[in-house]
Amino acid sequence: MVRSQGLGAGDQGLTRVGPGSTPSGSARPVRLVFLLQDLKLGGTQRQTLELVRRLDPARYQAEVWLMAAGEDLIPLARDWGVPLVRLSRQALVGPQALMNLWRRLHHQPPDLLMLLTVVPNIWGRILGRLARVPVIVGNCRGGGAPWRQHERWLWPLMDHLLCNAAELKTELTQHYGIPPAKITVILNGVDTEFYCPGPAEPRSKAPVILSVARLVPDKDHDTLIAAFNQVSAAFPEAELWLVGDGPRRQALQEQVRRSLAPDRVRFWPGQPDIRPFLRQARLLVLSSRYEALPNVVLEAMAAGLPVVATRVGGLPELVVPGHTGWLVPPGDAPALAAALGQLLENPGARQAMGRAGRERALRKFSMETMTRLHEEVLDRLLAQARVC
Repeated sequence: MVRSQGLGAGDQGLTRVGPGSTPSGSARPVRLVFLLQDLKLGGTQRQTLELVRRLDPARYQAEVWLMAAGEDLIPLARDWGVPLVRLSRQALVGPQALMNLWRRLHHQPPDLLMLLTVVPNIWGRILGRLARVPVIVGNCRGGGAPWRQHERWLWPLMDHLLCNAAELKTELTQHYGIPPAKITVILNGVDTEFYCPGPAEPRSKAPVILSVARLVPDKDHDTLIAAFNQVSAAFPEAELWLVGDGPRRQALQEQVRRSLAPDRVRFWPGQPDIRPFLRQARLLVLSSRYEALPNVVLEAMAAGLPVVATRVGGLPELVVPGHTGWLVPPGDAPALAAALGQLLENPGARQAMGRAGRERALRKFSMETMTRLHEEVLDRLLAQARVC
């Protein structure tokens, strides 16, 4: 097993947050570093923390390195005892973060470097190869990630690539030339104890249609608002709740003001814990034009909500039409409105789909399964690299 070196001059200016893992016995666990851009609210960020806290500490000494500011999930990381290393406190990844990343990789190289989100998948591969990190594992987790991460040119710099949807693997092999043997699909997991059904629906409560997504073009809130405008005439008490942050908030609020009565659409900031919203909603809707395997859909299913979503990316791997919800073409406001209306007018079907979604989450998308599959892939790659 490769031994890590002590802290050297290259660690000046870096800040460590939280406790480190203590190996048991005389043998040191594999040193595993997860490189993230930040800990802003996001599915990938939370999935990373969930995975790190579940990895076997007798086999893996895991820590998370952060390339930029963004601290929404840092309290959660502290609560879970996830070791964090800040490479920079700047809002964007810049020279300071890259210099500190290079210094740390050069002076204290991990046994395995796991790259998550777009910028780490670019710079982590380049600097990790230059620093001769034994094993580099990339991740491709978003609908636009392959071209944003320059997979066509950068895939040879990694040992393996993980993605969270079979559709993404097909795209990466057919359009980006990555050999299928270099890619493993591991579906996202969900904590089904944390996300669980709340009390039964109150009959007198205004029906809430919930959407949890960043306010960015990929999520196509414009189509969702147009669909809700069509639904609102038949269901005058229904409300659309949009939970998330992003650059399109003002434009979307203006769209709502032009087309809908006041208070029919409510905007909420992103939240680290969305359970209160899930428990007030009748259903979850996701109107994205591009997706991989969105965590919020799994969370809604685990909470017993039916889901209406677009037929893109890995969403057909989650939602079973007519059983756990409905899938519609992207950008099709009438189809989206019809699916929303069908669930709003039929409480029995809505509740049956919610129960079926919960059962599917328990059966296919457990955190234990996700963790075990990660460990199997990492063990195989470390053995091939003779890091043992």
